[in-house]
Amino acid sequence: MIRVIRESLHSRMIMELPIHQVLHHFAIDAPISIDRVGTGHINKTFKVTTTDRSYILQQINRKVFVKPGVIESNLAYTGEYLSKNHPDYLFISPILTKNGRGLAYVDDEPWRLYPYIENTFTVDDVQSVDHAYEAARSFGRFGKFMKGCDLSRFRPTIERFHDLALRYDQFESALANANEETKTIAAEEIRQAIGLEKFVEQYNSVIASGTLVRGIFHNDTKINNILFDRGTNKAIAVIDLDTVMEGYFIYDLGDLVRTLVSPVSEEEKDADKIVVRTEFYNAVIDGYLSEMGDAISKEERSLASFAGIMMTYIMGLRFLADFLRGNTYYHISYPDQNLVRAKNQLRLTEILSRK
Repeated sequence: MIRVIRESLHSRMIMELPIHQVLHHFAIDAPISIDRVGTGHINKTFKVTTTDRSYILQQINRKVFVKPGVIESNLAYTGEYLSKNHPDYLFISPILTKNGRGLAYVDDEPWRLYPYIENTFTVDDVQSVDHAYEAARSFGRFGKFMKGCDLSRFRPTIERFHDLALRYDQFESALANANEETKTIAAEEIRQAIGLEKFVEQYNSVIASGTLVRGIFHNDTKINNILFDRGTNKAIAVIDLDTVMEGYFIYDLGDLVRTLVSPVSEEEKDADKIVVRTEFYNAVIDGYLSEMGDAISKEERSLASFAGIMMTYIMGLRFLADFLRGNTYYHISYPDQNLVRAKNQLRLTEILSRK
C-alpha cells in the first residue's frame, strides 16, 4: 500500500487523482510514497518515491496551458539544443514514457515525470542577496545558452504572455464589463492602473524600435523555479519550464526584479512594507547581466531598469482585471485577494519607476 504524505487535505486530493494510471505509462518501479510538494498555483506537483529513487510528477493545468503538446515539443528541442551546444549544462529533461513521449495522458489530462535531483532545495521567500544573485545569474545563463537556436522550432505555450499592450487592453475590457459595485470597491486601484498607462506607450515604442532581439527565455523567473545545491548554496538548474518560448530578455529580468527586490510578496496587504531593497535590486541586475554578457547589445542593456517596471505593471493589471471579472483565473482564498495583489503590484511599480 502506498504511503501518502502530508496533511489530510492533500492526502485526499492525491487519492482522488489517477496517479497509478499515470505512472503506468513510465518504466519505473511501483511507488512506495507520494508527497505533494511546491507552492505553485498552476500545476499540481508531487514527489514520487520508489524503492531505489525519487521522481517529480506534475499534472499540467489545461485551463492555463491549452496546448500541452506545445510544451512537450518546445522542451524536446530545448534539451536537444543544449545537449549539442552546451553538453555540460544541467538541463532537466522530462523522462520519456514507454512510447517515447514527453507527456502521459490520462482522461485527457497531461502529466510529466522528471528525475528528482538529490541534495538540492528551492527557495520561496528570498532573504539572501546571494540567493538573489545566483537565481538571476542562472536565468541569465539559460537565456545566453539558448542564443543561436532555431526560433522557428518554438511555438508560444501562452499567446502574448508578457505583452504589456495586450494586458492593458484586457484590463480595459474587464473594466468596461465590470459591475458598478466592483468598480467602486476597486476605484483607487483603477485610478492607479490608468495613471501608469505611460509605460504601455513606452513598451510599444521599445518594441517598434527593434532594439530588443527575440530569443528563447524562461518567461517565469521566480526564485522557486531555481534548484540550489545544498552543499554550495549555488544555483544549479532552472526548473518549471512550461513557459520556455520566444520573448525578450526584459521579460526574464523584469520578473526577477518584480519578485525579488521587495521584502514582502505580492500577497502583502500593508503598503508601507512594500519597498525596494537596493542591494537585492543591484544583485538581480548584476547577476543577470553578468551571464548574458554580449548576448545582448548595449542598447538592450539600457532597458534593464524598464524591465522591472514593465513586468510589475503587467502583474498589477492582470490581478486587477481578474478581480474586475469576478476572480476567474487566479486561485483566491478570500474575496478581495486579487485586489490586494493588484494594489501591491501597482504600488511596487510606482516605487520602481522612481529609481
